[in-house]
Amino acid sequence: MNLRIGSRGSQLALWQANHVAGLLREQGHEVAVEIIKTNGDRLQEVAFAEVGSKGMFTREIEEALAEGRIDLAVHSLKDLPTELPDLFALGATPPRVDPRDAFVSAKYMRLADLRQGARVGTSSQRRRAQLKALRPDTEAVEFRGNVDTRLRKLAEGQVDAILLAAAGLERLGKTDWLRQRLEPAEFCPAAGQGALGIETRRDDAQTLEAIAFLDDPDTRFAVTAERAALAALGGGCQVPIGIHCRMKFPGHHKPLDEIFAVVASPQTGAVVRIHHTAERNHDDPAAFGRHAAKMLLQAGAAPLLQATGGESQ
Repeated sequence: MNLRIGSRGSQLALWQANHVAGLLREQGHEVAVEIIKTNGDRLQEVAFAEVGSKGMFTREIEEALAEGRIDLAVHSLKDLPTELPDLFALGATPPRVDPRDAFVSAKYMRLADLRQGARVGTSSQRRRAQLKALRPDTEAVEFRGNVDTRLRKLAEGQVDAILLAAAGLERLGKTDWLRQRLEPAEFCPAAGQGALGIETRRDDAQTLEAIAFLDDPDTRFAVTAERAALAALGGGCQVPIGIHCRMKFPGHHKPLDEIFAVVASPQTGAVVRIHHTAERNHDDPAAFGRHAAKMLLQAGAAPLLQATGGESQ
């Protein structure tokens, strides 16, 4: 069948859209990619925290989907709101790549090696908050723009390091200055980080059937848990909440589902973390995620959420 994919115009977004297009063409489909400019793309010079993040990278694409100008949209899943309008469905979640945050620097090999007072570029409140918790002596600098723009600013010496998603650097082949992959136990990724989300119209049975082969069950389980936890905490993509779920294989024992979650303050570095594991003897990832959210609230995360724009539910 003929399929039209909607995508943002950034280099990374187009890589992702063309990657999915290639997989669909291998199945015999005719595929075209349509570039759609979003509000988040237009406001490149404005800090994320000032824009209002809900749907900032997806709204215009969803409008095209609703109007039938495209058949599916390929998103970085961490940019997709946890609650989709009734018209749409998350039709497929392809296998996830490295979900971790990356420490990128020309001078320093690890986050711990940064000089006192070092300047670190990031546009994420979540990264800013966890940086403040781990290295309160550093200064977080607002850094917008695509991956190439941020790497250029780093090369110019505007900052000592930047924090980015490892997945984006890998997909674009820009890993030369990737010095350290930050482990979720210390620096928790965003819900859905490293995963793609393929959005369709809920009633478009033909497209849903065409993309079904792209869905990876383990990725679907993990990101469903993460997004359920984020929704339960009232968080969007710019509230400083990190959530990461993965399968763990402890030797010869049964595999476990493992979830890390953190809420932190960008202003003070105050942080609440939880880590929970359970055997995969359940088939409700959303309940697993909601349990992690409950654990965070019981550990004292509610005041931090209220101070940074999230609302416990």
